Amino acid sequence: MPIREARTDDWPRIWPFWHRIVAAGETYTWDPGTSEEDARALWTSPPKRVYVVEDDDGTVVASAYLTPNYGGPAADIANAGFMVDPDRAGRGTGRMLAEHVLAAARDAGFRGMVFNAVVETNPAVRLWTSLGFTVLGTVPDAFDHPRHGRVGLHIMYRPL
Repeated sequence: MPIREARTDDWPRIWPFWHRIVAAGETYTWDPGTSEEDARALWTSPPKRVYVVEDDDGTVVASAYLTPNYGGPAADIANAGFMVDPDRAGRGTGRMLAEHVLAAARDAGFRGMVFNAVVETNPAVRLWTSLGFTVLGTVPDAFDHPRHGRVGLHIMYRPL
């Protein structure tokens, strides 16, 4: 499946799964009621570089962004966000997109990548650890999960 940088006209194809994932309230710390306008700003505002994955018929099935996590003397540490359409989960799309974004981060001169708030019950934790991320720490009981109750938020890091 091809991965490319997103165009402005891709947002209407990202929004349906973005909304579904965030509204479920299980994996992102964003408000489940985030409006489409606010969601677009969260996902696509500069300096973020946004990527999409298309299946064979051109349907956008996943998206990610890459951005500096900090500024100034720490601007070479990246952050990223990833979403795969839940109807397309379990097919390796997330891993493929993650590998692509990690390579793009290296190519852009980032020295490492940090995730600031990974819900500890998120199945993607297995993916991140398999790609070399480590849990630096966990903020206990920081996330009110709709099924599991209070769970921790991991801070994860990997050098590039």
